[in-house]
Amino acid sequence: MEAISIEKNTEKRGFKKIVKKNIYKWHRIIGLITIIPVIFWTISGLMHPFMSHWFKPKIAKEFLMPQTLKKEDITLSLQQVLKQNEITQFKNFRVLSFGGQTYYQVKRMAGKLSYFNTRTGLELSKGDLVYAEWMARELSQDSISKIKTISVQSDFDKQYKFVNRLLPVYKVQFERPDGLDIFVETESGRMATFNTNARKGFIWIFDVFHNWSFLEAISNNWLRVTVMLILLIIISVSTFSGLVIYGLMWKKFKKPRNNKDQVGILRKYHRQIGLWVSFVTFTFSLSGAYHVSTKYTPDERLKYVYEPTFKTEDLQMASFTLPLDWSRLTNISLVKLKKQDYFQVFYKKDEDKPASIEYLDARSGMTLKEGNLIYAKYLANKFANMEAKLKENTNVSSAECCEPSSDLESEDINEANLLKTEWMTKFDREYGFVNKRLPVMKLAYNTGNHATFYIETGTGRLAAKVEDADRREGYSFAIFHKYLFMDWAGKDVRDIVTMISVLGVLVVSLFGLALFLKIK
Repeated sequence: MEAISIEKNTEKRGFKKIVKKNIYKWHRIIGLITIIPVIFWTISGLMHPFMSHWFKPKIAKEFLMPQTLKKEDITLSLQQVLKQNEITQFKNFRVLSFGGQTYYQVKRMAGKLSYFNTRTGLELSKGDLVYAEWMARELSQDSISKIKTISVQSDFDKQYKFVNRLLPVYKVQFERPDGLDIFVETESGRMATFNTNARKGFIWIFDVFHNWSFLEAISNNWLRVTVMLILLIIISVSTFSGLVIYGLMWKKFKKPRNNKDQVGILRKYHRQIGLWVSFVTFTFSLSGAYHVSTKYTPDERLKYVYEPTFKTEDLQMASFTLPLDWSRLTNISLVKLKKQDYFQVFYKKDEDKPASIEYLDARSGMTLKEGNLIYAKYLANKFANMEAKLKENTNVSSAECCEPSSDLESEDINEANLLKTEWMTKFDREYGFVNKRLPVMKLAYNTGNHATFYIETGTGRLAAKVEDADRREGYSFAIFHKYLFMDWAGKDVRDIVTMISVLGVLVVSLFGLALFLKIK
């Protein structure tokens, strides 16, 4: 037994000797492998606070305020207009005013948006293009500059990223020195984003040097994610080996002999700064790796939309004969709830009442009590069913999933385990600005993974679904990568602290590179 113990101790000492002998060499090799990625990530990361905060491009209006509809402007009912234009089926409608006229915006069966005057019933020629230009000019408050092009954006690309969430949109390009492009969603009447020349340049730099889109362009997303993940893990290992060398083996290195001892000076500053920034290097690399690892699974929230078909003959009650509060009415559309049609009525906030959405039976005009909550739960159930079907068959479309025939309750989502509901008009830590859509209904369920659905009832879409795994990754990225724990000090202080941390990582990496070149 004693001999075995001596042998084990000898092996341990031998292993420690090998580690001590080679760890500096390993640290140099690992550091050299990651120096270029670190420079890419830190410089592009440093640019982000500048471009998203201090040098953020401005636009006159970031959204269009909802305006109340005027009853006297609507002399023809929706049914009359649809019959006049021989439309027997459609996806939905809403009412909007622009250019001094009021129109029914009707979504046709093929997805096309048509505009019919509410007084005459006549269709506006190229109405969607006209409305897109009107929106862009209203948002920019620019009625003078020429429009270079207006094009439909049906997919995300290098300038219109997935983070903008909305599709399809119109891209309206102005002939201006700043190269202003505005992306608008005409179906909902909101701006998706806008770009200037400066912002386009930043988006390109961040996309190439931070998100490494060039790897996806020459191969695929799987390779991009894998390469980034491996390098981030290597950076973490490099940081750990540096801590061992310069933290636990501090006395091994001699002090610089004089001011001309460049290697000694470089090593001194490299290890001192490295020790100071080791924690933030760990947090940046590990939270980045955690975040990147989630990108293997594509975000498919855009598939989750409920767009049933409505028949003109079923609309027996004219919308403008409904018992509406016209002083607060901003819009009206249709929803189908368990095979019954309802007018979905949007009211804006006034001194006495909050903004709200009400549901009136399309046959009787009776109000559905707590209709917005009922409809949100109905959609959550459909989207849960759709998710289950998509897992079984990736070719299932939203139409196949979410037509009225699929009214069975999901095994995981039902009224019995609904824990919390909330009508959200502002973003919060869990449902952040990155999700774009507001207002939404929050539905928190007591499932095994604590699924929470955020439903945009106004469009019948899933804005987000958050589970425990998403929360862990989200909090990790928010706290350790974006430094949101500094929000208490204000955005300026938070961004300054973040930039100092990133700059420290960049500086220690450059000192390491210089040291390698000096003693190679």
